[in-house]
Amino acid sequence: VKGIDAFIIEDVEQARQEAAKPIDVIEGNLMIGMNVVGDLFGAGKMFLPQVVKSARVMKKAVGYLNPFIEAEKTDKQEPVGKILMATVKGDVHDIGKNIVSVVLACNNYEIVDLGVMVPPEKIIETAKREKVDAIGLSGLITPSLDEMVYLAKEMERQNFEVPLLIGGATTSKAHTAVKIDTQYKNAVVHVNDASRAVTVVGDLLNKKTSQEYVANIKKEYDVFRTQFLKRGKEKNYISIEEARKRKYTIDWKTSRIVKPKELGIQVFEQLSLKDLMPYIDWSPFFRSWDLHGKFPDILKDEIVGNQATELYEDAQKMLQQIVAKQQLKPKAIFGLFEANSINDDDISVMKKGKEIAIFRTLRQQLSKREGIPNIALADFIAPKDTEKTDYIGTFCVSIFGAQELAESYRAQEDDYNGIMVQAIADRFAEAFAEYLHHQIRTKHWGYDADEQLTNSDLIQEKYKGIRPAPGYPACPDHLEKETIWQLLDVGNQIGVTLTESLAMWPAASVSGYYFGNSEAKYFGLGKITDDQVSDYAKRKGISKEKAIKWLYPALANESPS
Repeated sequence: VKGIDAFIIEDVEQARQEAAKPIDVIEGNLMIGMNVVGDLFGAGKMFLPQVVKSARVMKKAVGYLNPFIEAEKTDKQEPVGKILMATVKGDVHDIGKNIVSVVLACNNYEIVDLGVMVPPEKIIETAKREKVDAIGLSGLITPSLDEMVYLAKEMERQNFEVPLLIGGATTSKAHTAVKIDTQYKNAVVHVNDASRAVTVVGDLLNKKTSQEYVANIKKEYDVFRTQFLKRGKEKNYISIEEARKRKYTIDWKTSRIVKPKELGIQVFEQLSLKDLMPYIDWSPFFRSWDLHGKFPDILKDEIVGNQATELYEDAQKMLQQIVAKQQLKPKAIFGLFEANSINDDDISVMKKGKEIAIFRTLRQQLSKREGIPNIALADFIAPKDTEKTDYIGTFCVSIFGAQELAESYRAQEDDYNGIMVQAIADRFAEAFAEYLHHQIRTKHWGYDADEQLTNSDLIQEKYKGIRPAPGYPACPDHLEKETIWQLLDVGNQIGVTLTESLAMWPAASVSGYYFGNSEAKYFGLGKITDDQVSDYAKRKGISKEKAIKWLYPALANESPS
């Protein structure tokens, strides 16, 4: 229950010698302990990190007992259900999936984990072969939503009857209700945290409650869907032509444009992790473990403070080990280039006046009060007709080695440290992005050479300029990553690759743009209308169908984000 595994082998051996059969140790001592853990977790009296630690004890104990059980040819303990878990095709993020798998395994569910980047055919085939009782899909990037819709359609076409569970950072109740639930007549449930997973799966697989539970979910999603789509229709949008007339205006006659001290591309491969540690933002680390609160206040929180402190101490130990043994390797590449905005919404990237790439940006179309602009990122770059040369930057940072290190822990039945490694690698990647942006502002570009900001200031984005990323609110089109990769030759230079859904591999990677104008600011694009989609496809040289596929979370009256 306390998750202490220091003497687990000795304790289990003693229990085995005292039991009539080895299986009795699992069904008695161990399951009693795990049931206590499950009850405490369900009641909110125990938190996720402790559950994962307790699961580690259970796994190591079962791993020790299995040879004895096999030798006696006795039946293994029957699981209460079999769940298939997978991160969908093109997506590489699996921290959440791994956590849910551990929590379900704690509650005596057999987990068939297919890992990451799993094609729908493999999910369907494995589900049939293994006769699973439910399928859990995970995804972090927006293209993964499309994959989930496709899989739901396939499950319907092939007459599946098992429940479909949807989870991951990019998923939502809205998308599940509007886009996925409508494709599959059986149960579809959005599960937004690990603590809900056990209850949801229990209700879905309980023969007494399942029918009523599924009917209630279907009814709830139907009502939600109607209300959601009605809300979308109530919003007013303006044409892309009108939106361009209302662009964000900068007085380019007086606006300060700073030429970068170092134009061109540079690679960072000799950086120490120690240099990145001061830039770590710990708040998202706790959220990945379902502990919600702002760091460092969370350490003193009345409810989760003790658990957060213990988790933070474990993270610091892991951090010191990773740094001392150089188990993770940071790599980065960035480029600073001449640039001008063209055609209202595009950015021409140049080398010595010759165009070498074009970034396509999207413009807000929501109807706003008089005087409130409809912004596009291109507004923050001087237009070509000003005859002023402006500048833009692009970058990619990555942390290599996390997947291999995490797998080495899992091979030792240690999911706790496996998840810990991935969570820390993600923090290092974000810290690296913050570190490099600071270096750009103060040194390589130098448009704010005298900047004096604390880490807290950086987290609150008090710096000059912005570093938006394709796939995020200001620029939701992941396709623009391809232009960054071509411009910087990212794959060959530092080894970070893009999957078919344009997720970055290694998973602990961040890429984006640098805008240096003092008026540049972060914003959310919101929804866009059909005229901009057609215009964007034409400018980008792709079919409208392809544009819709990559932009559909941003389409007005079409899909929830």
